[in-house]
Amino acid sequence: MRIDPLPSESHYLNKFKQNATFILQNKPSTEFEWMFLMQHYGVATRLLDWSESPLVGLYFAISDDTQKDEDGALWVLSPTELNKRNRYRPDFDFEIPSFEDDDLNNYLPSVIAAERKTSLFPMAAIAARNSSRIQAQQGVFTISHRENIFVDEAGEDPKNHIGKYIIPSAKKNDLLKELEIIGITKFQLFPELGSIAQNIK
Repeated sequence: MRIDPLPSESHYLNKFKQNATFILQNKPSTEFEWMFLMQHYGVATRLLDWSESPLVGLYFAISDDTQKDEDGALWVLSPTELNKRNRYRPDFDFEIPSFEDDDLNNYLPSVIAAERKTSLFPMAAIAARNSSRIQAQQGVFTISHRENIFVDEAGEDPKNHIGKYIIPSAKKNDLLKELEIIGITKFQLFPELGSIAQNIK
């Protein structure tokens, strides 16, 4: 959603499927599952990654080498409060919908491509953790609808669904070392061969 003009989602989805199907041992069975996989391998989607772990979130807020001299930000989301902005009414307090629930059907790529009139706020949802990355990062998502509405701008004030903690750039290295001591490393969050060399260095 940060790309202007917005690219064709169906084009990205079709190109990814075309080339990924041969490589995958377990082929995704739904549009959303394809989107989760695309997101975690760097393809632009309407999904925004979050983690249920504040320590994982902290790692991503401070680990980008290209932004070492800039302050970081740790965003905190109350998913149930965000979803109230879309008038989502769960059966139980603090319930977060799954991408398999009917409540998320209006966010499917095929549904959005088929009509042009609806406009919804972003929604928070849980997903099947269908890759080692999503599992390791305790991944959850927000998904935008067709319009570019940022999660922190959804709904009216007060913005009680989101918060932000600033991390001074001077503290990033110390925090990374502390996270490493408790086992929050690139290899833990990206359990792949490419991460091992970086940990050894």
